[in-house]
Amino acid sequence: MTDTKLNGLVTRLQAGFYTIQVDDREITCRLRGRHKKNRLNEDIVAVGDWAEIYLLKDGSGVIEEIHPREKIFFRMAPSARGEYKQILLANPDQVMLIFSCTDPEPSLRMLDRFLVITEKQNIPVVIVANKIDLVGIRAARKLFSEYPKIGYEMLFTSAKKKRNIDKLKKCLTGKISAFSGPSGVGKSSLLNQVQPNLGLSIGRLKKTSSKKGRHTTVVRQLFPLDEGGFVADMPGLRSLSLWDTEPEELDGYFPEIRGLVADCRFNDCSHINEPDCAVKQAVENGKISTQRYDSYVRLRLGDDDY
Repeated sequence: MTDTKLNGLVTRLQAGFYTIQVDDREITCRLRGRHKKNRLNEDIVAVGDWAEIYLLKDGSGVIEEIHPREKIFFRMAPSARGEYKQILLANPDQVMLIFSCTDPEPSLRMLDRFLVITEKQNIPVVIVANKIDLVGIRAARKLFSEYPKIGYEMLFTSAKKKRNIDKLKKCLTGKISAFSGPSGVGKSSLLNQVQPNLGLSIGRLKKTSSKKGRHTTVVRQLFPLDEGGFVADMPGLRSLSLWDTEPEELDGYFPEIRGLVADCRFNDCSHINEPDCAVKQAVENGKISTQRYDSYVRLRLGDDDY
C-alpha cells in the first residue's frame, strides 16, 4: 500500500470489485476487511457512494472509508436475516421517470406508485412523457395534466423526432440521475439521442448480468455522460415494492393530500369511509383529481393491480 489517499465516486460494482472514478481515472478497488466484519442489513458500498481509497503498488486500490450518504434510492427485500435494504443508487440528484404517451398506453397508477417511492425517499423527480409524435403535444399534455398542478416537473419528448432532446440533455448534465420506467417506453432510444450508443451500452450490460438461482452476479453501474454527469438504469416497478410502507403513511406521500390531513375530523382518517373528510371533500370539489385519489385508495387498500 502507498501513502496516496484519494476520494472518488463509486461507478460500478461486481462480485466484490468496485470501480472508483477519481477525476478522469478509473481505479479498481476492494473493500477493506474491517468493513465486512461490521456487516449491516444494507449494502455497505453502493453505486453513487463517495469513497476514500488508498492506492496499492499495482495500481489498484482499497476502500478505506465510505462517506455519509445524503440520500438513497433503495428497495426493501426480505432475507434470511430479516429485512434487507438494497441500495439501488446512492446520492442521486434526481429520478427521471420515463413513460410513453401511447404504445404502450401510460399507466398513471404505475406512475403514481413510482412517485410514492420517490416522495418517501425525498428524491426530486422529472416525469418524461415520450412518443409525443404519436399523439400530438396537446393530447400529451392532457394525459399528464394533473402532475404539473401538484408540482412535478414535466418534460415532453420524442426520441424518434428528436423533440426536446436538448432539454433532456440539459436536465441530465452535471447530475447523477436514475433512469426508470416500464419497458417499451423508449428509454434506450432517448439515451441514444442524449449520447450515441449509451442506451446500447446499458442494454449490453443487462444481457451480461446473469441471475441464476442462489449464485447471482449482478452488475450495477453509473454511465458517464460526455457533457458531465452520470446516468444509472434502474429496475422495473414491480421490484420496487411498497410492502415496507405502512398504509397510514401514504397520505404523506401525495402532495395534494398531505396538506389537507389536519383538516379531517379524525386524526386517523383513512380518507375513504370517514365523515367530514377534507380529502374527500377536495375530490368532490375537483381540487384533487379522481385519478390520483383512486391511486391513493387502491394503494391504501393494498391493491397492487395497476
